Amino acid sequence: MPQPYVLEGTEVRTLHADGTDRDYQVFVSLPRDYADHPERRYPVLFVTDANYAFPLIRSIARRVGEHEGGTEAFILVGLSYAVGDTPEYSRRRDYTPTPDGDPELTSDMPGRAVVHGGGEVYTRFIKDQVFPLIAQHYRADMQRKIYAGHSYGGLLGIDMLIHDPGMFQYYILGSPSLQFGNDVEFARLHEATARLRDLPANVLIVLGGYEALSPGSSDPRFNHSTDMVANAQRFVAELKAKHYPGLHIKMTTVADEDHMTVFPAVITRGLLWALPPRRD
Repeated sequence: MPQPYVLEGTEVRTLHADGTDRDYQVFVSLPRDYADHPERRYPVLFVTDANYAFPLIRSIARRVGEHEGGTEAFILVGLSYAVGDTPEYSRRRDYTPTPDGDPELTSDMPGRAVVHGGGEVYTRFIKDQVFPLIAQHYRADMQRKIYAGHSYGGLLGIDMLIHDPGMFQYYILGSPSLQFGNDVEFARLHEATARLRDLPANVLIVLGGYEALSPGSSDPRFNHSTDMVANAQRFVAELKAKHYPGLHIKMTTVADEDHMTVFPAVITRGLLWALPPRRD
């Protein structure tokens, strides 16, 4: 009888999200040397869309990190979709800030209408339930938390950043969907920053070069309706104009990558940026 392939050094825990009818699985991957260093605490990287992002990041971390001049070892926590929901249905609800999604979208779950705007509830679930779980069961340095998300996951990270910047110390944001709800996140940015004296966080935003508009080009990989690069540039410029002393933000684009191909490059750059090798 064939046996399932199991990722060595990983665990799965299930949490019920308070105030909802939903359960979520939390995937955890420990560094190779975790058992060899009982005195050591490790930084923690939390990633959304864990069903594909968790094994990808784990592989990149081992490929990039385990050589001279690689990256510091870390605990990886994957935030999966709601149990019983499709990925599309779950992420549309949980990663978006308001109910202002496209009303013409169709649901991929028969009998259930498309839902947007659950980002605040989901953020509270991460902060109030996932963080304590990780702190209790693992030697995690919870003062060195890193967030990684792509597309809607990048949008969720931006909303966390502007409303609770200290929730994470580093934000790796790939191709954030700032076009959601007719650019509603910019209105939320203006409202949030009007109350902030500082925004202490380290932020890296990465997009593919093809995520811009190029009306004169016949290359089908360019975006057709939304200039995500311009939106991200606008977001960065508006935050930089605030001159927050604790904010360190930068943005880059990766040539020859589009919205569907850029995420591995986002993670590689993000790990090298947020987790340079330890110098013991």
